[in-house]
Amino acid sequence: MGNQVEKLTHLSYKEVPTADPTGVDRDDGPRIGVSYIFSNDDEDVEPQPPPQGPDGGSLPDGGDGPPMPQPQPYDPRLHEVECSVFYRDECIYQKSFAPGSAALSTYTPENLLNKCKPGDLVEFVSQAQYPHWAVYVGNFQVVHLHRLEVSNSFLTDASQGRRGRVVNDLYRYKPLSPSAVVRNALAHVGAKERELSWRNSESFAAWCRYGKREFKIGGELRIGKQPYRLQIQLSAQRSHTLEFQSLEDLIMEKRRNDQIGRAAVLQELAMHLHPAEPDEGDSNLARTTPPPGRPPAPSSEEEDGGGGAH
Repeated sequence: MGNQVEKLTHLSYKEVPTADPTGVDRDDGPRIGVSYIFSNDDEDVEPQPPPQGPDGGSLPDGGDGPPMPQPQPYDPRLHEVECSVFYRDECIYQKSFAPGSAALSTYTPENLLNKCKPGDLVEFVSQAQYPHWAVYVGNFQVVHLHRLEVSNSFLTDASQGRRGRVVNDLYRYKPLSPSAVVRNALAHVGAKERELSWRNSESFAAWCRYGKREFKIGGELRIGKQPYRLQIQLSAQRSHTLEFQSLEDLIMEKRRNDQIGRAAVLQELAMHLHPAEPDEGDSNLARTTPPPGRPPAPSSEEEDGGGGAH
């Protein structure tokens, strides 16, 4: 996997916070500045190789080593976090496990090809890995941001053996036309490192489909009140809200939650919501909110401790 922490991601602050009213992002805005950050790049996560025998070959069941574990079926309800994203009072993203919802069903890469149309967003998922997003451009191929480069690959290769699904309906922004989505994706094939304006595969794919500069690095100024809220469902009647100054920061936290898994997220929040002896006047109190589907009621007595950049 290499030393992920020492990878440098280039930040290009040449956009201003507002999106173009036509829905197409433009790159001729005033340049605010350039900086670098250390990034734990999620696209460097490699699938674990199978165990090997003394001769370097894979150990078959019944061989000299312990039997190979059988892969467990992937169940989104066990591994993923049900959540909603709000910009002020508007819900702009929702992942729901409501009965009858087929949006989270996953398929093998070969079966997924039968469900894809040019311009679709595709998400590949696996337990304990960051989700990987791509844009289907036709002819069995996708364009995706992988290892700090935008690449054109066959869908089956980009999946790296993971199951996948079409995720056009997670974000609630108005999409561009399929031809514009494909054109956005193909126009950036070959871009790498300092040329990139996206921190992860999800932000790149979503920008291709919706054309909003909020998905780009530095696409919003981090000043003033935190307008974005990530609402994490804890149970049927309870949820917890984290606040962020930019969609970019929120997406990073949402993806981290998917990578560590539902159980770990709930454990983290349980420790945060029920500290041993919180100090009087502590500003890191949690905010418990209504279930996803409506924004949390404003509170002047409690402040959320999870907002900010990650």
